[in-house]
Amino acid sequence: MAVTVLVLAAAGVYAVGAFQRFEQSRLAAPNVGVVAGQPLPQEPFVLFRNTAAGQGYGNAATVPLAAPGGARAVSGQQCDRVYGAARTVVCLRSNRGLVTTYDVSVLDDQWQQMRSWPLSGIPSRTRISGDGSRIATTVFVSGHSYAVAGFSTATEIRQGTDSPVNLEDFALMVNGERLVSADRNIWGVTFAPGQDDVFYATAASSGRIWLVRGSLGARTLTAIADNVECPSLSPDGTRIAFKKNIGEPLAAHWSVAVLDLATGQETVLAEKRSVDDQIEWLDDRTLLYGLADEATSGDTNIWKLGTDPGTAPSLFIEHAWSPAVLR
Repeated sequence: MAVTVLVLAAAGVYAVGAFQRFEQSRLAAPNVGVVAGQPLPQEPFVLFRNTAAGQGYGNAATVPLAAPGGARAVSGQQCDRVYGAARTVVCLRSNRGLVTTYDVSVLDDQWQQMRSWPLSGIPSRTRISGDGSRIATTVFVSGHSYAVAGFSTATEIRQGTDSPVNLEDFALMVNGERLVSADRNIWGVTFAPGQDDVFYATAASSGRIWLVRGSLGARTLTAIADNVECPSLSPDGTRIAFKKNIGEPLAAHWSVAVLDLATGQETVLAEKRSVDDQIEWLDDRTLLYGLADEATSGDTNIWKLGTDPGTAPSLFIEHAWSPAVLR
């Protein structure tokens, strides 16, 4: 008992010290150019999670699309994942304490919360439709019997103030047959521009992975391609950018690839690093994604990559994560 008490006391002292060091770092002067918190810009901009050390670390921020390397406007909203459309921001976050909880907040263009609801697990992905009416969230969860297979997700779509729909309740159709296996996972929603009913996502079961086309009205998920993860539909609605595993199942290496929906042609791009992210489109010819900073723990950078084969990636916004382009 004495040893147990000593161990618990030491753990408590370490936890308190670690929290104090984190707070001191978070409240220090930022190491990038920052302007005072402002409403969402009127001109086109990039929304992202700020990962620059110092005050504002982990908060949602913006930079003008015309000057991504310039001073960033950092909000007061802390987010693990952030996305936006139609002058609306979706923020997924962890509320750390004795018991960590998770929630999503929908914010207006003044960074004020319009509505919020709890999440059932660790934030992973979020997307919002172009008109701001539909919000998709993916979280990692525990407690499902198939979690031992690798991971378990819960993905929901919410329209306005309606109750959310869980995509695991949709009919998953593969080669014309309904798949009813209990180990289904669905994640990484991307909405089709100008089509209220249509979205794309990744579905997996029994070691197989598919790109699925979803219908909210019919409550169906129809497999249309193999091995497409975390899809992102291009602004013109013709291509899917995604991460493609070229490694082993237990030692994944994620390449960046693009799928032409009309022809089925797949193109693996020139990024050699492993990109475990849901890619964003800067425009119809350029992609954005986050990568961990190799030199600094807890820091990330946003890179851009052209969709022409052989195009080299380049740094787009340093100390940033989870990009969304709003015009």
